[in-house]
Amino acid sequence: MPAVWRFDAIGTTWEIETPAPLDDVARAAVAREVETFDIAWSRFRSDSLVTTLAREGGDVPAPEDAAPMLDLYAELCRETGGAVNPLVGASLERLGYDAAYRLKAEGPVSAPQDWTTRLRWTGGRLALDGPGVIDVGALGKGRLVDRVASLLPEATTVDASGDILVRGAPQRIALEHPYDARRAIGVVTVTDEALCASSANRRAWGDGLHHVLDARTGEPIRTVVATWALARTAMLADAAATALFFEGGERFARGHDVHWVRMLTDGRAEWSLGSRLERGEAELFR
Repeated sequence: MPAVWRFDAIGTTWEIETPAPLDDVARAAVAREVETFDIAWSRFRSDSLVTTLAREGGDVPAPEDAAPMLDLYAELCRETGGAVNPLVGASLERLGYDAAYRLKAEGPVSAPQDWTTRLRWTGGRLALDGPGVIDVGALGKGRLVDRVASLLPEATTVDASGDILVRGAPQRIALEHPYDARRAIGVVTVTDEALCASSANRRAWGDGLHHVLDARTGEPIRTVVATWALARTAMLADAAATALFFEGGERFARGHDVHWVRMLTDGRAEWSLGSRLERGEAELFR
């Protein structure tokens, strides 16, 4: 029987399944990896790098994730016409999704559209001109899933509450219905790849507010309720799951050989070529 280790980190529950129980050394390595990522990128802790930069900007040594994540953000921004933007943190805070979890909204505010000029990540440095709140939620959890998995045995499943990387034996994973957690809109078989989901009914509050914002307006997207993306890495799947909330998301997914399913707020389902939705099951074929 495989061993399962459950723990909480970065505000969510993790589950790691391995062929044999992880020893204390392996668990400590995972804990260090999570802490290293969190102290760099969490906008929910006062001692993080992004919180320090948020106050007045600055120029600091770049964390090792800066180039991979921000390069992909730049592509997401281009493909979605500016809807995805890592300086969306202040927009989220404005709606009440801040470090104190006020969940009390003020008027929406758009994210800076000149973010690629204000935020720079070259020469091993991370620089931000003036105050600004970096939020890597569009792909950051997927990036951390990839990092954690790299520390573990080959036959491993890492599940960070919907961002799932599977290596070794195939796993059949249900796609939870966003309007009824007791149901699934389908099942997908995942083998040596990642399946990431994003849903507007998670991290939701107030009068229809949720965490997936259009950076151009600072308002939650209203047309899509849930997305699922299957890709070679969790970071790429996570990014595609975010992009699929917006026009241009399909193009981004196609360019990276990502297969996907999404549900619109009116209950209709859409899926990529190479996929089918049949008898209540979504089977994604390579």
